[in-house]
Amino acid sequence: MKSFERLVLAHLKDITGPLLDPLQFALPTGQTVQFNTIISDILHSKLSQLTVPAPTCQWISKFLADRRQQVRLGSITSSTRTISTGAPQGCVLSPLLFSLYTNDCTSGDPNVKLLKFADHKTVIGLIQDGDESAYRREVEHLAVWCSGQNNLELNTGSGSWVPQSPRT
Repeated sequence: MKSFERLVLAHLKDITGPLLDPLQFALPTGQTVQFNTIISDILHSKLSQLTVPAPTCQWISKFLADRRQQVRLGSITSSTRTISTGAPQGCVLSPLLFSLYTNDCTSGDPNVKLLKFADHKTVIGLIQDGDESAYRREVEHLAVWCSGQNNLELNTGSGSWVPQSPRT
């Protein structure tokens, strides 16, 4: 499956590479993150807007839907649950899918930059003469973007995004 994921990854990069926000960066090498905030329907819509062909969007939606999962801690294993949100941990596609999911979150002010990594976002702003208004507007815009229709919630304590309750 990982080999096929790499083919899909190359295909997606060919299509979306020129459309990605230049302030979107990859995950540091060797780091794994579970992208449990991706909602398949939202991602499907965003991929379509990025001109990803319908068959590829449908394959990704099916790939993310109805996955069986269980957790093991030591010798204890949970019961199996079926989930349809997020991307599998260790999935070759997860970082790019999350980057595409958040690609439309950008700053509207030239003095405020939104740096996006596959596992977190950082807002950097130039504050001149004590005027924080542009920076504060962009932080508010980010908060609205996250809590709007994107199923993300800012975790201001750690600087990371955390999932909201999945929508049904």
